[in-house]
Amino acid sequence: MEILTLIIAFLLLAFVAVVAYFMGRYIATKGMVVLSESELNELIKNEREDAVKRSRSVLGGQFSEQLAPYLPDFKYKPTEVRFIGKPIDFIVFKGMDDKNIEEIVFVEVKSGKAQLSAVERKLKRTIEDRRIKWEEYRIPKGITNSPD
Repeated sequence: MEILTLIIAFLLLAFVAVVAYFMGRYIATKGMVVLSESELNELIKNEREDAVKRSRSVLGGQFSEQLAPYLPDFKYKPTEVRFIGKPIDFIVFKGMDDKNIEEIVFVEVKSGKAQLSAVERKLKRTIEDRRIKWEEYRIPKGITNSPD
């Protein structure tokens, strides 16, 4: 009787495995479009062209960011501008050339139809709400071998 139970269990397990296999194949291929080789090559070509366009756009934006302080309509002296990159493009120390910093300005450069990211919007709100402070950090003695 034990052998008969084992055989039935094995056949039932094999049946479940075969059904699961075919159901998996059906689910995996459901809704998938089968493309010819020429259609697939055209799709790949179009996707590559789109990727190149997006890459050029990103690189152009990054280049423009770096160039912005030297453009004629930029309101601040390039020598008073420091590039940060993330999460803000520039910090301007207005008056630094005259050794009389009168204002600190945070500048985010955008091109085309680009919008502020969520982090940039939060940073803007933080600055506008004047939640800014000065902090000084002292290196612990012995690290710099300073006699003081």
